[in-house]
Amino acid sequence: MKRFLLFLSLILCAQALASDPAADATAKFLAGLPVRGTALESHSTDSGWATHATDLDRAWERLEKQQLSKIRAWAPQSLSPSYEDAGPMFYMFSGPDFLYANAFFPNASTYILCGIEPVGPVPDIDKIPRAILPSALANLRRSLDSVLSWSFFITKNMKVDLRQMQLSGTLPVLYVFLARAGCTIDSVTPVALDRSGNFVPEGKGTTPGVRIVFIGPNGREQTLYYFTSDLADWAGKANPGFGKFCEQQGDGVTLLKAASYLMHSNNFSQVRGFLLAHSKLILQDDSGIPFRFFDPQKWDIRLYGRYHGPINRFKEYPQPDLARTDADSKPALLEFSFGYQWQPSRSSLMVATRK
Repeated sequence: MKRFLLFLSLILCAQALASDPAADATAKFLAGLPVRGTALESHSTDSGWATHATDLDRAWERLEKQQLSKIRAWAPQSLSPSYEDAGPMFYMFSGPDFLYANAFFPNASTYILCGIEPVGPVPDIDKIPRAILPSALANLRRSLDSVLSWSFFITKNMKVDLRQMQLSGTLPVLYVFLARAGCTIDSVTPVALDRSGNFVPEGKGTTPGVRIVFIGPNGREQTLYYFTSDLADWAGKANPGFGKFCEQQGDGVTLLKAASYLMHSNNFSQVRGFLLAHSKLILQDDSGIPFRFFDPQKWDIRLYGRYHGPINRFKEYPQPDLARTDADSKPALLEFSFGYQWQPSRSSLMVATRK
């Protein structure tokens, strides 16, 4: 019996050492959630953090009512059986948007996000002077404004917001989304890929990234990767590491939202071809893969919402074939916003399921 208890104790100690309570506490702190009983409890007594927590509570209450609760009601029925798929989930041109990746596909075993925004250093609250911390938290809230208000990040704003001296890069945003999604962070590891898509020591690869292992609300261990990589064809040829890594993951489900119509151009044919070849299901707005690339012999298409065409910023990317199909099928309106047409009455999305 003593030997069994000793063995059990060793297992529990190993598990404790494998986890990173500091990372989880930091995520909850940045998300404005209680951190009682952690090393950051004293920081939560500052008025700057109290303001941060109150503002985020208010924003998430609105977001939950207008978006997340409606997505959680819509996704199981509209995406089944892919909603239950425990394989990889690809989200290209995502930036740090774990928020919507997890809302639509909460059961994925591995989330693979990619953007041009830098990962940044692992946040360390103790290294930020107390006098500067309120402004650092305020800047973090500013970086969240667009995705919380309109469901997507504005890339040019992100370039400014994520390059601040404190809490820089995508990691602080990913921390906020993980904590607010009810996830517990187990470990955070900076990673890098070589040209073959294999992991190499940080700083020695051509594609920087981060691996976050977490426990979701369902109690399962899940993994989130974010990589900084340009997905243009010329960039992929010069630095194929991220594409090779994705190929190694096998087939999965895909989310594309507010993707700047990049795959409407032949300059992004490789990532477009990869997603068409390796996706069991693609959930996207009209800024993703053009409608004409979905061969009806290979894909079942379901439309939701109303297609009103691109916003003025992207008016050169109309899709007459999508407009005709949308008009003929008269799909039901969405109750949540999605993509650049951020009003629910003008939002549309497409669910393409591979036959």
